[in-house]
Amino acid sequence: MTREVRDAPQFYLTAPAPCPYLPGRVERKVFTHLVGKRAAGLNDMLTQTGFRRSQTIAYRPACEHCRACVSVRVLVDEFYPSASQRRTLKTNADLVGAFAPAKPTSEQYSLFRAYLDDRHPDGGMADMSALDYSMMVEDSHIETYITEYRPRGPDTSITRRGHGALVAACLTDRLADGLSLVYSFYDVDQKARSLGAYVILDHIEKARAMGLPHVYLGYWVEGSRKMGYKGAYLPQERLGHSGWARIEAD
Repeated sequence: MTREVRDAPQFYLTAPAPCPYLPGRVERKVFTHLVGKRAAGLNDMLTQTGFRRSQTIAYRPACEHCRACVSVRVLVDEFYPSASQRRTLKTNADLVGAFAPAKPTSEQYSLFRAYLDDRHPDGGMADMSALDYSMMVEDSHIETYITEYRPRGPDTSITRRGHGALVAACLTDRLADGLSLVYSFYDVDQKARSLGAYVILDHIEKARAMGLPHVYLGYWVEGSRKMGYKGAYLPQERLGHSGWARIEAD
């Protein structure tokens, strides 16, 4: 009895802060720590109830007057790409994404830094140093990878890895029931590739090959340019008061 109480996760509530997604609103988060041998199981359970992971923290919005942030997961076995998504897959057929150990590299950080400077210069991650990036990648007590995207090479069919410059990357968690995209970034100079969409599409195919039923995309926020794109990967499930609800069309 005593050990069960001591091992139970403790939850905390952040102070109010400006919402990063919807102007004029205030956000709060409830969070707990993911450490030790129970971290993986706890993260699986919390992800299925709407939490996200950041390093050794699992968090979920707990805003008093707003429920705009909605957890989204793609139904892998039933997903079929739209016409525009098929074009994205075709455009990036010369790339290959490979799981790599969650170890930071200077090449990753250079791509990450350029991505932040172009896409999120005023965001909460704008001042992240190389050390901050290293902590984001390495500080995990669950099964985590960096998925690296590079051009196909002459031996890709054997090694299943690309060659040449890093084009995109994604910090990816392996869960009991799917893959969770923690954070992705890419070469902002290659806009025609739609690399952000391609990373999601490729993870759906990876999950399908691994026999995993879901790809977790984080929070869909209706009316937010930053987060609204997640509604395009259908069919999907969105987490509401009555549990996960299937969405066929957005």
